[in-house]
Amino acid sequence: MAYIICEPCIGVKDASCVDVCPVDCIHSTDADEQYYINPDECIDCGACESACPVSAIFPEDAVPDQWKSFIQKNADYYKK
Repeated sequence: MAYIICEPCIGVKDASCVDVCPVDCIHSTDADEQYYINPDECIDCGACESACPVSAIFPEDAVPDQWKSFIQKNADYYKK
């Protein structure tokens, strides 16, 4: 199960999560409004969750109801 980056990241894009990820599975471009976690590469270590200054990262099974759409949004980012 992967971690998911949700709405609080939009517009903030603090790279603290990227810096602590041991498998480099968090990506974004300058044009993207947030970071995304590759669900196929995430090892569920949780390092990113505690590093996020805006509490935007959750385990997939703990994503708040109002942000459930971000589960698919993160997965779709890697299907481009």
